[in-house]
Amino acid sequence: MKIFSLPVERINWVSSSFLIGTALLTVTALPVYLWYFGFDWFHVGMFFVMFVLTGFSITAGYHRFFAHKTFEAKWPLRLMVLIFGAAAFENSVLMWTSDHRRHHKHTDHDDDPYNITKGFFHAHMGWMLIKLNPEPPLDNVPDLERDALVRWQHRHVFLLAVLVGFVLPAFAGFLYDGWVGALGGFLIGGIARVVATQHTTFFINSACHYIGRQPYSKRCTARDSFFLALFTLGEGYHNYHHEFQQDYRNGVKPWQWDPTKWLIWVLSKVGITSGLRRVAPEKIAAAQQAVKVSVSR
Repeated sequence: MKIFSLPVERINWVSSSFLIGTALLTVTALPVYLWYFGFDWFHVGMFFVMFVLTGFSITAGYHRFFAHKTFEAKWPLRLMVLIFGAAAFENSVLMWTSDHRRHHKHTDHDDDPYNITKGFFHAHMGWMLIKLNPEPPLDNVPDLERDALVRWQHRHVFLLAVLVGFVLPAFAGFLYDGWVGALGGFLIGGIARVVATQHTTFFINSACHYIGRQPYSKRCTARDSFFLALFTLGEGYHNYHHEFQQDYRNGVKPWQWDPTKWLIWVLSKVGITSGLRRVAPEKIAAAQQAVKVSVSR
């Protein structure tokens, strides 16, 4: 049996149902709630608090710390990142990192999980709707498999996601305004926030390989975009990141919008992070010059 020429057995029903279901609730149930119960600054504040906590847990935690090892972090920060990262509903850090490292190793080729050459939709979210055949092994994250906190999160990631991502904002809403507040917390701090968190992450895989400049390298499709950096907590400087993935900064220039690098730097000043890795300025300048030379030919 096939749906739109796709074998049913290859559809990832869990991911598909969740991604489509949360988006539908955001554009249907949320407007109805606002129509009947009105706009409340408490829920707006909770949305942004949850968005910031889960967003930074992905950009600073999942991405720059766990996937690329661009700095060191003490265990309380690692634990917080794993808890709120789970609430982004982007799988465990073990699975996320395995996919991301495969993306960097095989960018724009068949083994790249979110290969932009297969189309914008595929890179954005289509790759999660279809089961890979066969499923790639978790053979590129041995360092994370040795981490007890990572193993704990991997075992309990879905429970953590539901409790922190949905139950926590609903409970906060209940304390604020009873069952009406709980429903608002669930829809705004939970459902709508998850949709916002996920799609800002997805844009890094899709739009950041499609929109912007390539000042550091033309070896792959990754691009730098200030506009996309505004919505992705600084991850929009993707051309730099693909060329220098060992750097804790994506927006390498001091004035570039990269709140994730600023957070990591501030935390280093109070001893929570350390060993921040930076690419030497002369190496960055050499990469820029090489691109300019290649363009002028």
